[in-house]
Amino acid sequence: MKKKIAIAMGGYSSEYEISVNSGNLVYQHIDKEKYEVYRAFITEDAWYVLDEQEVKHPINKANFSTEINKLNIQFDAVFNIIHGTPGEDGLFQAYLEILGIPQTASNYYQAALTFNKRDCISILKAFGIKTATNYFLNKGDAINTKEIVERVGLPCFVKANKAGSSFGISKVKKEEDLKTAIEFSFKEDEEVIIESFLDGVEVSVGVINYQGEIKALPVTEIIPENEFFDYEAKYLGKSQEITPANISETDRKKVQEQAKRIFKILKLKGLTRAEFIFHNNEPHFIEINTTPGLSEASILPQQAKAAGISLKELFSNLIEAVDN
Repeated sequence: MKKKIAIAMGGYSSEYEISVNSGNLVYQHIDKEKYEVYRAFITEDAWYVLDEQEVKHPINKANFSTEINKLNIQFDAVFNIIHGTPGEDGLFQAYLEILGIPQTASNYYQAALTFNKRDCISILKAFGIKTATNYFLNKGDAINTKEIVERVGLPCFVKANKAGSSFGISKVKKEEDLKTAIEFSFKEDEEVIIESFLDGVEVSVGVINYQGEIKALPVTEIIPENEFFDYEAKYLGKSQEITPANISETDRKKVQEQAKRIFKILKLKGLTRAEFIFHNNEPHFIEINTTPGLSEASILPQQAKAAGISLKELFSNLIEAVDN
């Protein structure tokens, strides 16, 4: 009997459309000879399964089931591809864990931790992981621009602490522009992280559970056309993404080992993608994504292809791993 798999997509954040694109790619490439697959949309207004005729079938939140043609569908596992809340910050994972339904992304605590850039960086620094110099703000705090500049320098990056896909991020070159950038970030989150500018090559490293092992995928070098790797660069083709990256073999091994070490330190699982900048010849950690994009424009599918792993194989491996 085929396992019934719900591909959970959507979410409550600015990344809704990106998540839907990712979910549709998973639905397109998942092995339907092996699995009975359903598209589950998680939105603020409703949770529902969308069938082949585009008919919506409500999800019963009491047990995450649905009814189609008078047949009750109980899911064996959930392929979690929700970006932002509630699927990337741990809320959805905690809900499914209570119900005893396995899901493919990192567990709820790890998801919540990595979604919070400030807390994640604070923990990794204790393990000797190099990062940018940081300054943290909560909404309502007094904004001392002189103190910020003395701490992180200029230019610097102002980021919403809990947001993805480069929403709520600005590159600031002048002290007088800091307050505007901070207010822009506060539109996405009540916490802001301000980081020193790291001059160097930016790379992305996918790390996955694959065939019972923690595997680092080929490294991608990111060359944005804009000031930084923003939304347009990520999703609208405003960047060059070179896989494998044009870096030395020494640097490749160094950053892959660093990414795998972070995966182990944080006790992650499933698919992850970590961002680094080589500054003074050392990889500096920027952030990690525990439900990375899987749309046609996304980096991790490019890396899987370069590693000789088909999307069908990648997704099947991910689903089978939830039972181990």
